[in-house]
Amino acid sequence: MKNIVLIITDTFRYDNLGSHAKRAVRTPELDRFAMERATAIERFYSGSFPTIPHRTDVATGVLGWPHYGWQPIDQSGPNHAAQILRKAGYASQLICDTPHLFRSRFQHGFDAAFQHRGQECDIALLHLNDPIEDVVPEAKTRTRPQFRGHTLANLHRWTNRYPRNEADTFPAKTGQTVIRWIEENSEANPFFLWVDFFDPHEPWDPPEYLVRKYAGAYDGIPMLHCNYGPSSAYTDEELRNLWAHYAAEAELVDRWVGRILQKVDDLALWDDTIVAITSDHGTSLGEHRRTGKSNIHDADPRYWPLYPEISHVPFLVAGGEVPPGQRLDVIAQPIDILPSLCELAGAEVEPDQPFQGRSFAGSVLDGGERHRDCAVAGCHIAVAADDADGGSRPNRCTTPFLYAGQWGYAPVGAFGRPELYDVSADPLAETDVAEAHPDVVADLHDRFIAYLREHDAPEAFVTLWSRDAGGADGGAWAIDYADDAL
Repeated sequence: MKNIVLIITDTFRYDNLGSHAKRAVRTPELDRFAMERATAIERFYSGSFPTIPHRTDVATGVLGWPHYGWQPIDQSGPNHAAQILRKAGYASQLICDTPHLFRSRFQHGFDAAFQHRGQECDIALLHLNDPIEDVVPEAKTRTRPQFRGHTLANLHRWTNRYPRNEADTFPAKTGQTVIRWIEENSEANPFFLWVDFFDPHEPWDPPEYLVRKYAGAYDGIPMLHCNYGPSSAYTDEELRNLWAHYAAEAELVDRWVGRILQKVDDLALWDDTIVAITSDHGTSLGEHRRTGKSNIHDADPRYWPLYPEISHVPFLVAGGEVPPGQRLDVIAQPIDILPSLCELAGAEVEPDQPFQGRSFAGSVLDGGERHRDCAVAGCHIAVAADDADGGSRPNRCTTPFLYAGQWGYAPVGAFGRPELYDVSADPLAETDVAEAHPDVVADLHDRFIAYLREHDAPEAFVTLWSRDAGGADGGAWAIDYADDAL
């Protein structure tokens, strides 16, 4: 059996890579990896949104969002990737700086687990004698949660004692830990290593010398955190500076992922190791007149569909017999990752709950481009099992987005109406063509409901999405700050 290394980043957009970007982000390490070593699954989409629901999909191989939202993994079912692989003979290690993983008990399935603390104001040690510097005003950032009246944008740097060197950034710290681990365990086959970078999740606070490569001439307030609301809150210059901070953070992640890949190369592990790199979702940086990944802004009444800048993510896999430099027009999702990696690694596993995910290993190895006919990215909305009407969709909630063939479909668009996009020609879903193609809208809605039924969605949940858009403030949805407030 081959080793398995799974590297997950947070908030890393598909179009950061290579020639995909309308605004170029420097990702030389991942671009080189894709060209020289890896197979790229070009139509890989988020499943359950956001952070913990996504990772639960990955670790269980079972689709979560029609059934549950953000909750500890042991409440979501019996499967856990590390435990499944342990039974097949693997030693397992989690190395992360994503703060939500330990809170959601992911570490309990691994033989060993290590976390660098301090991301997104995960405060390990107070130092209240030192003042918290307020740099970004509330009008320009996410306003909740707060600590002692200070927002995440300002609190994050204080929590981490105002790092000034690249070595003190989280990509560097996590990357260095992973490099050391690989050196110290390279002969212990087979191993399963789950690496989880929280970056480039906001706050975006890379060294300013990296930001200056993207920002151009700018002498205003540094835009370190999006507002999870309308992009009209920013001037054009501020919005560009917000993107510049994000792009620099993404470049920093690319750099340290590249150093991990270099260590795999140094130790000549490629023949015996499968390495996969992906992300949970992206973020809006002005697209669709919004910034952030979900709507928590009191002045923004819109629903927020999981448009492509959010739900289209990279997936690169290499090692073993995986062909290098291959790009496949294959539709796949996070629940497919675990069965695919197991097959590529030659690991015969017996999950406690049958996988709903389907292995795309065959497509990778033989270059085939048939896997899924459609994919849906979605976010849980709580519906009572005995609610025959299916409940209602809360105002401003995150709504699903379906991909099939050339089309992208939002059953509940920004203003409650279905939206349709030709994503083959319009990859960021900028021009709604629903009125011109009512037959396509009807067909895709039927396929959306069939997808829910295929994944055993409760009947009340299917009813919720079967009826016309409407309703307000009648339920809860899986937002990443609800249970993790400071």
